[in-house]
Amino acid sequence: MLTLTFLGVGSAYAKRNFQSNALIEAWSAGPNRQAAPDDTLLVDFGTTGPIALHQLKRMPGFSHLDRDGMVYYPAIGRIFITHQHSDHIGGLEELAGTNMHYCADAASGRGFKPQIIGGSDVLANLWDHSLKGGLGALTGRYATMADYFEVLALYPAGQGEPDCFTMLDRYEVTMFPTHHIQVQREYDWPSHGLLIADRTTRDTILYSGDTRFDPAGLGRMMGAAKLNFHEVQLEDQTESVHATLSQLRTLPESVRKKTILYHYGDTWDSGAYDFVADEFAGFARAHYRYTLLD
Repeated sequence: MLTLTFLGVGSAYAKRNFQSNALIEAWSAGPNRQAAPDDTLLVDFGTTGPIALHQLKRMPGFSHLDRDGMVYYPAIGRIFITHQHSDHIGGLEELAGTNMHYCADAASGRGFKPQIIGGSDVLANLWDHSLKGGLGALTGRYATMADYFEVLALYPAGQGEPDCFTMLDRYEVTMFPTHHIQVQREYDWPSHGLLIADRTTRDTILYSGDTRFDPAGLGRMMGAAKLNFHEVQLEDQTESVHATLSQLRTLPESVRKKTILYHYGDTWDSGAYDFVADEFAGFARAHYRYTLLD
């Protein structure tokens, strides 16, 4: 079984729902029959990620994230980074520092190193552009990303290996480029979404990551997927770098009905967007464990 729980479902600047980061858990038997999952994948970890995770660990079914009242970061074995905006990476310094300094193995003294996964074009700049300032110095020496993480760089399909990874040898996770920030041409700034495939049933789940409205790039995958999680911007905006709600309403009804919207602003419950429950599979809920694949 594969489940997904949003730490938060808000936009980068939301104040009510935390930023949109998600915890994917793989289970051999299921959360009702296991105290902890067999494998975990955190999809992004932004500036509100630590406090959101701190709250999540108090919820029923998430005690494996708790150790003496603190977030037990070694319970998270892997992190996938979609891109380098702060609402997606801002919590990594706390995660890495806590794993190294507070979760060290008693026998060896070595800190826990989770696997960090992302596109090679994202990971190539993540350390120098974002993490080095806070993590780059240790007592007696300078640090590298390898001091904190086991690094797995992915490549687009057909452009190198590896191009995917698996959870429980059953769920295949592949990334795809998203049209988020355009410097000069489409897809020229690195950002990615995820497509998860069940090798047994062939069902797929799409997680859009940050993207503009891109039916040409995502439409076929969304149509074929069992369930879609798609980011949304509630308000219309010229040259928006996110998919606006009015744009997503033009998708075929068959696609909308299996699409859950996340990454929304603080006015989602103002009454102006009540139609979302009828036209889509609804707004995503934070701290709710969705079953993706049985």
